[in-house]
Amino acid sequence: MSMEPETESTIREDVPDRPRGYVVGSAPDSIERELGHDDFDPVGTLVLILGYFAILVVMWVFMYFVEFLGRGMTVIG
Repeated sequence: MSMEPETESTIREDVPDRPRGYVVGSAPDSIERELGHDDFDPVGTLVLILGYFAILVVMWVFMYFVEFLGRGMTVIG
């Protein structure tokens, strides 16, 4: 697979019926699919938020044990 850009003439010779900027496997612009609220299930977003929250809780627990249970208060003199 070469990284050199293909010229327009080689693309046009192979398939003359495809318009400029055509992506293989792309659907025509006239086809639309509507997603309702019942069809859209953002599980990935929920997992990402819960992952960040878990990291925050672990960092808070670590800071609690390091700063306040190991010795006297080090942040406030």
